Amino acid sequence: MRTIRFRGGRSDEYRALSNFCSSPFVLAGVTWPTVEHYFQSAKGATEKDREYVRKATSPRYARERGRTIKLTPCWDEQKDRVMLFALRAKFKQNPNLAEVLLGTGDAKLVEQAPWDVNSYWGIGRDGRGKNRLGKLLMKVRAELQNDE
Repeated sequence: MRTIRFRGGRSDEYRALSNFCSSPFVLAGVTWPTVEHYFQSAKGATEKDREYVRKATSPRYARERGRTIKLTPCWDEQKDRVMLFALRAKFKQNPNLAEVLLGTGDAKLVEQAPWDVNSYWGIGRDGRGKNRLGKLLMKVRAELQNDE
């Protein structure tokens, strides 16, 4: 099986797979500039915290802000579901990005971000991480393939 490693750099052929990729989508009447904005905002225990993150000027700042807010109760149990929800919206509302995801065929998708120290969303620095983002992307890809 072919493996596609992505990290979301500006010149990365598979930047569209990254949560930092500009990919405006609407959920509950609110426009989100990136999946990172939505995901980090969803962590917030209060509306004030969620708005603080949503208004970040870049996905990097959204991530930084998301690390400073009080977390909603049971965040660890919700985070995969929140990420999947955002990824579905991103790719269903942005056909050009869905085309990139579908273009990966049946390849294994692996997030290989050098800054991933906890190895949950990607494979981490040592290559032994959980790669949850890659697995969720493959799930969304399968859903899109079934919709065709």
